[in-house]
Amino acid sequence: MKCFTIRCFLLWCCWWVPAAVVEAEIRSQDEEEHANQSWARLLVEAERVQVPTKFLRMVPPDFIHFEFDELRTYAAEYHPDGHRMLLNRTLSLNAAGRVLKPLGRMTRKELEVLYHELFHAYMDYLTVGGVQIGGGERSSETLLRFAKEQQACRYGEVMITPIVQRPDEVESRYLTEVESWEALNETWAVFVGWVVWNQLELRQQRGKSTFRGRQDVNQWVPRFKRAFENGEFRGYYVPEEPEERRLAQKRYLAKPSQLSLEEALVIMEQAFGFSSDFVKIVDASFGPTWRATCAIGKDRVN
Repeated sequence: MKCFTIRCFLLWCCWWVPAAVVEAEIRSQDEEEHANQSWARLLVEAERVQVPTKFLRMVPPDFIHFEFDELRTYAAEYHPDGHRMLLNRTLSLNAAGRVLKPLGRMTRKELEVLYHELFHAYMDYLTVGGVQIGGGERSSETLLRFAKEQQACRYGEVMITPIVQRPDEVESRYLTEVESWEALNETWAVFVGWVVWNQLELRQQRGKSTFRGRQDVNQWVPRFKRAFENGEFRGYYVPEEPEERRLAQKRYLAKPSQLSLEEALVIMEQAFGFSSDFVKIVDASFGPTWRATCAIGKDRVN
């Protein structure tokens, strides 16, 4: 009886283990196919509402894992660990928390928030070694190299506003590698969200895109300059030092440490795909006083 039981158990193992492996493979294939379809749909919808797709096309369909929850403090969060994008349920279809709401049904603010986080995912993809030199990915490789240069020369030492409500009161801070990279990423993502918001507003007013043509540049440039003058392109970082983090969960950059014109122009061309003519016109509309200077090799305190 014992031998019979052992034989049955072995036969069951021989049947169940391959079946479990096959089932896992099928489930994995289904998940991959679902990710491919969802990402392809997002790209099609982005083209339809005329928001950027160039940097999104560099990200593999299954790289970002979308999740939804009832977020209280922020509308969205991106976690590089696991490449998780946590969005408020309001950004899901029918607020059900299952799939992303169609882009055409999102408000301008919702699209601004989504693109802010999508750009974080893109930068995450670049930093985990997803970029190969050559072909269509050369612009991404160029952008990552430029980001590292800017991290060293502009975000190693920054001016912050210790009290957000008092923007004119600023202090100098030396940032760690982690802090400076986060400050750069948040600053760039703020600019990405601003571009998407303004692109949608201009499209609503004019009924056409400003990403590839010259016709609307005269309307776009004043908005761009006004945002710089108002200090709108400012990011933040989370202090690594526990004592400082007890005082402030986030440190916001001050106006002198906001995005530079050079950074904006590179992002516009390399990540967004603005036409070269458009970028040149924008660049020429700013005088020498707008040019930022970099001082690489400065002593840093970490």
